[in-house]
Amino acid sequence: MAATSNSLLLKFRSKDTQFGVTRETVKALASELDVSETLVVHMALSKLAEETLPAYEPDDGPLSVRQLAQVRKAAKLAMPKGKVLVRQKLF
Repeated sequence: MAATSNSLLLKFRSKDTQFGVTRETVKALASELDVSETLVVHMALSKLAEETLPAYEPDDGPLSVRQLAQVRKAAKLAMPKGKVLVRQKLF
């Protein structure tokens, strides 16, 4: 049975670009934030994940005709009944 590793080898760039940074940049960030270099990498990856990955699971797609009818029926039952006392416009 092969052992799984929770480590990652990180090779730094020779100059800073939008796709990578130098070791000196990581050291400067760690010093500025008063954290370890490892934490700087975790913070950067966390921010990238937050910006890139969806915040929720994809749904099952559009409602069927039957499901839509059920929603409309439930909404109609939940709507207030009677005379409108006050009406306001937003714009």
